[in-house]
Amino acid sequence: MRVVGTAGHVDHGKSSLVSALTGINPDRLKEEQQREMTIDLGFAWLTLPNGEEVGIVDVPGHRDFIENMLAGVGGIDAVLFVVAADEGVMPQTREHLAILDLLQIQAGIIVLTKIDLVGEPEWLELIELDVREAVRGTVLEKAPLVRVSSRNGSGLDELRSALAEILAKQPLRPDLGRPRLPIDRVFTIAGFGTVVTGTLSDGCLQVGEEVEILPSGLRGRIRGLQSHKRKETRAVPGSRTAVNLSGVNVDEIRRGDVLVHPGDYRSTSLLDVHFRLLSDIPQPLRHNAEAKLFLGAAEVVARVRLLGGEEIQPGDEGWLQLELKSPVVAVRGDRYILRRPSPGETLGGGVVLDPHPRNRHKRFDRAVLQTLEAMRKGSPDEVLLQALLGLGAVSLRELIQHTHLSEGDALQVIRRLIAEGKVIQLEGGEITAEADVLIVARPEWERKRQQALDELAQYHKAFPLRSGMPREELKSRLKGSQRWFNAALRCWIAEGNIRENGAQIALSEHVIRLTAQQKSTVDALLRRFADAPFSPPSVKECREVVGEELYNALVEMGELKQVSAEVVFRKTDYELLLNEVNKHFAAEKTLTVAQFRDRFQTSRRYALAFLEYLDTQGITIREGDIRRLAKR
Repeated sequence: MRVVGTAGHVDHGKSSLVSALTGINPDRLKEEQQREMTIDLGFAWLTLPNGEEVGIVDVPGHRDFIENMLAGVGGIDAVLFVVAADEGVMPQTREHLAILDLLQIQAGIIVLTKIDLVGEPEWLELIELDVREAVRGTVLEKAPLVRVSSRNGSGLDELRSALAEILAKQPLRPDLGRPRLPIDRVFTIAGFGTVVTGTLSDGCLQVGEEVEILPSGLRGRIRGLQSHKRKETRAVPGSRTAVNLSGVNVDEIRRGDVLVHPGDYRSTSLLDVHFRLLSDIPQPLRHNAEAKLFLGAAEVVARVRLLGGEEIQPGDEGWLQLELKSPVVAVRGDRYILRRPSPGETLGGGVVLDPHPRNRHKRFDRAVLQTLEAMRKGSPDEVLLQALLGLGAVSLRELIQHTHLSEGDALQVIRRLIAEGKVIQLEGGEITAEADVLIVARPEWERKRQQALDELAQYHKAFPLRSGMPREELKSRLKGSQRWFNAALRCWIAEGNIRENGAQIALSEHVIRLTAQQKSTVDALLRRFADAPFSPPSVKECREVVGEELYNALVEMGELKQVSAEVVFRKTDYELLLNEVNKHFAAEKTLTVAQFRDRFQTSRRYALAFLEYLDTQGITIREGDIRRLAKR
């Protein structure tokens, strides 16, 4: 299924041509029919001589409605570039041509209309020369030219044949399994409800599927599908598609929204792009300028951040980061247009390189500029690697969506990059479309590993008496997802550089070492334990003697065993008490606090704390005032 668009100056006969070709008047609005001027997008369709059915998007030519034109021309496969024979090349002829060139609409036919109004053949020859001069150096430079009259039908058959011929040379829109429909019309039909239309790309839609409207995130379900007023159960990429939605009100959707499968895409308010400023613009584009972005069917205000310079001169190219006042849906490779808000003027356009930059770039960062250059001109290998460097550790599915490569190409490249050691697979099995695989570029992996080692080394230096850094603290410092951190930590532990001790993470070589002064202080404390092993100093007293950090170190090293918030024993004394409790249960079935107290000549405070600790450890079970040995 293909879609063809019109372009050209106002009143050069675009709508009349569409009517003559299709028998459908694309001017659907009453005002358009009264004024005989296209104001908004019009739609029609025809069957070509080879049997292929194509949709036609008719766009306005008047300069006041250029922005409506941009909402329809972005999704076309070919263009009918219309020039009236009685007037020749006019201002909007040139502006529409510039837009087609910026959008890289490669397939097109120059249609010289209204030839019935011109009597002299020499005049037609002059007009053709003028048109050929205008399209020189653009995507339409080698486009065929067909003379037609919409009034008497002259040249229409030749035009249909030429259209069939150029479309046959164009590849079909790929099915990437993740459909998106930029919405260019929203309306209601009595008895059916909300209907949206657009040109479908990147995947198929089916009746009954759940869909999401971005950027709002509204969910609905496909009640029905139509293409060229025919009911369909499945819409394919490249088709003009009308979607009847249930669960979504018409006033909740606007032109520029995008209909997708839930979770396939996410909106963005920041874009990295390559840009070309038109050569006939009277002044350069400067940093921090405000412009209107036209992407798909969307129109949003953008703040222009120039990367690598302060301005772009007319006819020159450069890198931009666009900060959008409203979010849009974009993928790498999408073409866009920038216009000056007031007075309205097309500035230029280009291609989206990264639809989800991680942050605002430093404007003169050489690494950023090199990455953008690689993404613009690079091979699939380079595109994937540069995307991975920007994204960090991501799932394979997310990477494919981000780069907009076909699934087959992406899988082949990733397998090769993993085999070459340029990409690290952190988890997951075989590299397939269905596998939930987590991958990361080797430079990013090495950087994160070194950061983890450095963070732990600094922590050990700052807290030498601690066995390690809390797991969640290390994750927070490394700034990654929980899934990435867990996978990375498993790899680092397997490599032997890092060890895990409960909830603590440490360098493998880290050990707690006491200074001579600390050893002396600890020895003094332990002598107090030796003097009264079953009525030892309290936790508070211990901390007062050796300090908080040293006390915690003694507990972590196992020298002390804390059994409650107040009571702590030496390790050897705790083990003696536990051994005696086991001996007691070998002879008796029950044990009371009083029995324990009297056996060790201690106070109820210590006896109760010790036995309650055994309860929490599952060694004993309390039944009223007695305890029994738990079944093991």
